[in-house]
Amino acid sequence: MEELVIRDADVVDGSGADSYRADVVVDRGRIVSIVKEAAAAGCQRPRARRELDAEGLVLSPGFVDMHAHSDLALLRDPDHSAKLAQGVTLEVIGQDGLSYAPVDDRTLEEVRRAITGWNGYGEDVDVDWRTVGEYLDRLDRGIAVNAAYLVPQGTVRALAVGWEDRPATPGELDRMRRLVAEGLEQGAVGLSSGLTYPPGMYADDAELTELCRVVARYGGYYCPHHRSYGAGALGAYAGMVAVAREAGCPLHLAHATMNFGVNESRAPELLALLDRALDSGVDLTLDSYPYTPGSTTLAALLPGWASAGGPEAVLARLADPATAERIRRELEVTGSDGCHGVPVEWATVEVSGVADPALADHVGRTVRELADRRGETPWAVARRLLVADRLGTTVLQHVGHEENVRAIMRHRAHTGGSDGILRGARPHPRAYGTFPRYLGTYVRELGVLTLEECVAHLTGRPAARLRLPDRGLVREGYRADLVLFDPATVAARATLAEPRALPAGIPYVLVDGRFAVEDGRRTDVLAGRAVRRTPV
Repeated sequence: MEELVIRDADVVDGSGADSYRADVVVDRGRIVSIVKEAAAAGCQRPRARRELDAEGLVLSPGFVDMHAHSDLALLRDPDHSAKLAQGVTLEVIGQDGLSYAPVDDRTLEEVRRAITGWNGYGEDVDVDWRTVGEYLDRLDRGIAVNAAYLVPQGTVRALAVGWEDRPATPGELDRMRRLVAEGLEQGAVGLSSGLTYPPGMYADDAELTELCRVVARYGGYYCPHHRSYGAGALGAYAGMVAVAREAGCPLHLAHATMNFGVNESRAPELLALLDRALDSGVDLTLDSYPYTPGSTTLAALLPGWASAGGPEAVLARLADPATAERIRRELEVTGSDGCHGVPVEWATVEVSGVADPALADHVGRTVRELADRRGETPWAVARRLLVADRLGTTVLQHVGHEENVRAIMRHRAHTGGSDGILRGARPHPRAYGTFPRYLGTYVRELGVLTLEECVAHLTGRPAARLRLPDRGLVREGYRADLVLFDPATVAARATLAEPRALPAGIPYVLVDGRFAVEDGRRTDVLAGRAVRRTPV
């Protein structure tokens, strides 16, 4: 007898097709049968050792977070309710060009320092890997949700070139090609870039194209955080499309937004650009989160030249008055590349987390507020905080536009990604709320998407981008990564003031056919594993 039958569920299968009523049978981690309208038709109903009455609940594939920063959280936090409580059963990590494999001892320390604000320093995690394959093997020991990994281009450049702002030599480029190929051979699904973060930002488009040619050979995809989401946003999107077209590589645009005042109401221009690319044959998808604020590190706002050489070089520049004044002028007057070419508005930059607990009184206030309280200039506050926190400060940037958010999520190539940073006293609520917010706010309350459309954006479409042959749909033979939610009550409860509040209306989540969330409570199941690239 099979293990589980889920009775009388309203199945939204992830394809975008209309929902239907069915009994769904699960055994040994897979969906073994789907009996549609069994009760109404008077059919012999399937039986199993356990029966779950799903009357009033929607059964869908587990949600795929196409842009996650859980690289260390999956190892340090077995509970991982931040994602499981949302119905997420697969995260794509290794994002924005910086992560923890492949590394050597030198690069590991540099990367740890550079992205402390994203993941913490990681002293509580035994980093017993150096290669991509070894990292994926570590995940295979058991994690809360499944995880796919992107080779981080910035980390690869740090290994081959260092943190210098210069072109790669032919020999260094060859080494980067080999590192990318090795990562893909070991199971990575593609390549990520963070082109406003050092050292990945120092690569020109020709270098990126060469690495993307490698990715294309292995059937992976390229996922860039591109060079501007502000003053040069449309040009930056067009540049990534050109790289993908030249390399013949599938493209997935990370956290696709149009932010800052210069881009208010300009989402239709972006979508027209993407439609032209799609119609010309470019294999293109994108992800977004359903919020207007962004989130990054305070150090990320600095000009690219100021970040050359790695964290210690940055701190030395900040300590030098003349260099610090040059940085201030680019930030506040001309607009630094780190701040997307837009002069920073300190009233929009809110401190969300600090690495040093002694600086906790900064959290929840904007840099402008902190400056006014202290009778100082905003730059004086920001500079002192960067030095005191050794670049570990995270911030929210209140620079988005609701009409852009809604327009982008409607697009035919759209998928969902939280871009969730789980560290800090007050992280962005998207880390705990992205998927129920799509379902509750943008489906039920606002009607921006139908339920079937939205579930397809969060399940079937991302699984197709990842080339997963047996995930992302409710189909016989597919993996039983499933979520049951109440369409009348599902909602995000995370807010800017209470960013870690867990959502409502998601009582059951199955990972590999096992209940990771049951009756709204986290179980001790660790059924997640590394999801490796499907060979071409």
